[in-house]
Amino acid sequence: MSILLHHKKDITKEGDIIERKVWKIDKGNNFPQGIKYSLVYVHNNKRILGYDNEQGKGHHRHYYQIEELYQFIDFVKLLDDFENDVKKLRRKLYGN
Repeated sequence: MSILLHHKKDITKEGDIIERKVWKIDKGNNFPQGIKYSLVYVHNNKRILGYDNEQGKGHHRHYYQIEELYQFIDFVKLLDDFENDVKKLRRKLYGN
């Protein structure tokens, strides 16, 4: 069973896409917390930031071409970490 807990999609004035999707799912070996998520920041039609917990890979973050483990604590911290990373990237890209 899957229940969409959170979905928000923004398109910035520059045309970037910031999308967040979080589902409550049945707990199991691949998803012990009972949560599945996909958070993405797309710039110039390329993903430059992504957080997800794809089956078999666990919690991880994509930053440009680098994939690294992400220490999942809870839903609120996940969204905070993603939003903070987006803000940092936007400051680098646009100076705001």
